[in-house]
Amino acid sequence: MYKNEIINEFLDRGLLNREQADMVAAQCENGEKPNEAAVRLELVSAEEALKVMGEYYGLPVSHIDSLEVDSGVMEKVSRYTALQNRFLPISFTDGALTVAISDPLDFVALSAVKSLYSGKINYILVERDQLISKIQSLAAVSSTASVLRDINETVSSNDEDEAFDEEEIRNAPAVKLVDSLLNEAILYRASDIHIEPFEKSVRVRYRIDGSLNDRAKFSVESYPAICARLKILSGINIAERRIPQDGRINMTIQDVEYDFRVSTLPTVYGEKFVIRILDKSAFSFTRTELGFTERENAVVDKILKHSYGIVLLTGPTGCGKSTTLYSFLKELNKDDVNIVTVEDPVEYTLHGVNQTQVNPKANLTFAAALRSILRQDPNIIMIGEIRDEETAQIAIRAAITGHLVFSTLHTNDAPGSINRLIDMGVEPYLVADAVVGVITQRLVKRLCPQCKTPALTTPAEMAMLGVETPAEIYHPHGCPFCNNTGYRGRTAVHEIMYMNDKLRNSINDKSYLENLRTLSVENGMVPLWNACCQLVLDGVTSISELMALFNE
Repeated sequence: MYKNEIINEFLDRGLLNREQADMVAAQCENGEKPNEAAVRLELVSAEEALKVMGEYYGLPVSHIDSLEVDSGVMEKVSRYTALQNRFLPISFTDGALTVAISDPLDFVALSAVKSLYSGKINYILVERDQLISKIQSLAAVSSTASVLRDINETVSSNDEDEAFDEEEIRNAPAVKLVDSLLNEAILYRASDIHIEPFEKSVRVRYRIDGSLNDRAKFSVESYPAICARLKILSGINIAERRIPQDGRINMTIQDVEYDFRVSTLPTVYGEKFVIRILDKSAFSFTRTELGFTERENAVVDKILKHSYGIVLLTGPTGCGKSTTLYSFLKELNKDDVNIVTVEDPVEYTLHGVNQTQVNPKANLTFAAALRSILRQDPNIIMIGEIRDEETAQIAIRAAITGHLVFSTLHTNDAPGSINRLIDMGVEPYLVADAVVGVITQRLVKRLCPQCKTPALTTPAEMAMLGVETPAEIYHPHGCPFCNNTGYRGRTAVHEIMYMNDKLRNSINDKSYLENLRTLSVENGMVPLWNACCQLVLDGVTSISELMALFNE
């Protein structure tokens, strides 16, 4: 047995074997804590280590977002103190202070809490990264609220046509508000920020898990300064207000580099801003994380084993097509493979992949870039989107001359992409020869694992799901973990059409094109509806999401 009892706990639970326990024990001799060493060496997950520590010390374990933080209690502690000592006051009830900590052996945190309150203290264990993120999130929310109060209290009637120089903007309250909104949106897991002017106020909304959520309102009088600040940051012409403009902001928040794509649109009451948020440096999705099932992964494996041909991802804007393509490229990115992409814009950077961004002003279109890429001796080509006949023709010919090509199309289902290519002027025999597979994708919200409530299906739901006996499904409820929405995160649902000789023959015979979907299902394709029904039956999403998906 080991001197350290925590290591023995890991051993007893089967989380470590003897060799791994020896590795952890060696780190402990250098002063590292066993739980931290085991996580750092990737021998156990942070969640597993926390559970062991909680049970050993008799402390409850929770996800930080499941805890409802009393803002009044939090205001008594500065963000610096909370971050420096790694603790977060949660609530004060019946004379007892409840505090979240990440390590029961962190005596610095324990001492800081005791210096804050001398009465009864109840501790809850949470993961360290969750704790730090939550402290930052609460600080950002507090900062935004404070800046909004300042702006609304000190509104000045600036002339809309007044010019703002950079120094004035830098010293204005608008600077703090813009910076605070960008920080806060990251911590809320938002994908977009909408800033919309109206007659008397400006509305700020975040898109979280696909839905827009109101965040703040402030006086329209202060909006010119905020517009100017955003334009300066994103490199947009500050004096131009009559036409739409695009720009981008690169910022590092909590040691992570983010790319904010800024778009302006003139409206009746001023320019509306939409800011798309991209984490360019931290793309680490796997197929399983993106929602591919074991059955779907088996089909995708067959598709990716092809050395040439074209693979298409289809679906509406914002359904995650590019993210899925990146996950494929990440898998195929080997030292003996030359991968070249042409994108608009480059959303994630992949080490070892040659990525090109189109530039219409310099006549670097998808088609022009693709012609050049073919002279770069590529094995794999990724085209951000096939938008026109010329790009389609070049992509198809590249696919049948020994290159594996990936691209996206905007179609409602997988078989529809074949018709789209033919409508673009590509001959059916070329489409039949070139296409390896088509994946159609949609995103549905995941039910919150903390508060989803079970119920037996009604007769109408049974008919919808195609089951003959009542089945247990789940409905959204709402809790602090999901911000009372009932959902947390999203997952993809797929329809995969893998080309075989029978489907190719049907494409060559134009009279069978309208029956391509029926033939695809007969050859093993699972329709989107069926795939989403299975997610409902598996408790991943709700039947209301299923209905919303197909009522688009």
